[in-house]
Amino acid sequence: MPELQLLRPDHAPALLAFERENRAYFAATVPDRGDDYFARFDERHRALLAEQEAGVCRFHLLVGAEGEVLGRFNLMDLADGGADLGYRVARRAAGRGLATGAVRELCRLAADRYGLSVLRAATTLDNAASQTVLTRTGFTVVGETRLGGRPGLSYLRGLGDLATGTEDHRPSPGA
Repeated sequence: MPELQLLRPDHAPALLAFERENRAYFAATVPDRGDDYFARFDERHRALLAEQEAGVCRFHLLVGAEGEVLGRFNLMDLADGGADLGYRVARRAAGRGLATGAVRELCRLAADRYGLSVLRAATTLDNAASQTVLTRTGFTVVGETRLGGRPGLSYLRGLGDLATGTEDHRPSPGA
């Protein structure tokens, strides 16, 4: 069973492999990270860990039984009770409900562990899978946006129902 783990220094090799293996797949629906991202990966990984240590962001990986990275689930720019949610799932793990389950778990962590009350997210218009994940996990469309020059939608999700314990936190296997 995949596990959501807070980003650590020893995740670097598996995370780089995940990003390389899925680069073209991701670029079909989200802006590409560019060659510099891969050339300076170790430096970038250290910078992410420093941001996490400072409490500015919380980076999570969905890790499979063999230690492989199946997805990234990040809370960025934590401030004033809110954060931006970003995520990506490996091509080989897509369509199995893993993103939906991980986003639900991250919403719970955001409320319970990080003390957040609202999450923001955005996706391109051509990323129907991401739109479905956001809708299934309680996000609502609040406007239009642009991501890397591409048209998209902005979403918002209050976490108050998680703080009161009224939401079912169990991942739904087929979601």
